Amino acid sequence: MNNKEGNNKRSGARPTSSRPSSNKPKPAMQKRAQGPKKVKINPKVAEAAANKVEKKPNQAPKRPKVADEIRLNKYISNSGVCSRRDADIYIQSGNVKVNNVPVTEMGYMVKPGDIVNFDGAVLTPEKKEYILLNKPKNFTTALDEGQEFRNVLELVRGSTNAKIAPVGRMDKNTTGLLLFTNDTDMLRKFTLPSQKSSKIYQVSLDKNLKFEDLEKINKGLVLDGHRVFVEDVSYIENEAKSEIGLKLRSANVKVVRSIFEHFDYNVLRIDRVSFAGLTKKNLPRGNWRFLTEQEIINLKNV
Repeated sequence: MNNKEGNNKRSGARPTSSRPSSNKPKPAMQKRAQGPKKVKINPKVAEAAANKVEKKPNQAPKRPKVADEIRLNKYISNSGVCSRRDADIYIQSGNVKVNNVPVTEMGYMVKPGDIVNFDGAVLTPEKKEYILLNKPKNFTTALDEGQEFRNVLELVRGSTNAKIAPVGRMDKNTTGLLLFTNDTDMLRKFTLPSQKSSKIYQVSLDKNLKFEDLEKINKGLVLDGHRVFVEDVSYIENEAKSEIGLKLRSANVKVVRSIFEHFDYNVLRIDRVSFAGLTKKNLPRGNWRFLTEQEIINLKNV
C-alpha cells in the first residue's frame, strides 16, 4: 500500500469515481393525474330544475285560478257528504261527474254554475259554520236514547240552516264545551285517536282523591288493553281534594270516567272547561256562540 492510498483511508475520504460524468439533462417529472374538470353550473338553470315538480298521475295541469273557482274535493266536502280525503277516493273511482261528464283528475276546479253529481246525487255546497255550546245537563249527543233526554241540537236550533253535527260525544250527565260544525274535515280530525288537541275537564268525585292515586294517574294507565296518556292531573286550588282537574287529548268523555272508576272512585260530575284552546269565558251554561275567524284558524292548525 502506498502512502497516498493510506492517507485516503485514514481521512475517510470517498474514493473518486473513475466513471466519466454525464452532461445529459434529467428527465422531467410526470404530471399528477387530475380528476375530471368541474363543469360550471348556470344558477338560473339549477333554480329552474329545483323548482320543477314531477306531475303525478291523474293530476290536472296547473293553470291560473279563476275567481270563485274551487277544487272539486273541497266542493264535495263543503256539501257535507264526506271529507276531502274521502272525496279524492270517490273522484279517482269515477263516481263524480261535473256537468254530466265523469271527472277523475285530482285538482279539478269547479266553476260557478257547474253541476256536480256525487254518486248519483246533485250536490249543493254550504258555508262552513263553527258553533261553540256550553252544554247543560240532561242533553245528549246520542240520537237513540228515546224521549227521556233531549238532543243537544235543540240547544243550537235556529243558529244556522247548515247541517251541523257535534264534534265527539257527550252523555246526559256531562256538561261544558261542545263544538258543532258542518266541516267534515274538522269532524274527522277531532275524532281520530291520533289527534293532538288537549281537553281539560273538572271532575267531581264521591271522595277525596288519594295522592298516590293521583300520581298513578299522572303516569298514565292501561284501560281495556289501551294505553291512556294523561297530560296533567291535579287538585283544584281552594277546593276539596275531591275536585280534580284532568288534561288529556282524548275527546271521549267515557275515558275520563273510566280513569277514576279504575281506582274505585265514583264520578259525580264531569265538566269540560277547555277544548283545543277554546274556553267557557263569557259563555254561560246553555248558551252558544259562533267562533271567530282566528279561533277557526287555530283549530285548523292544531
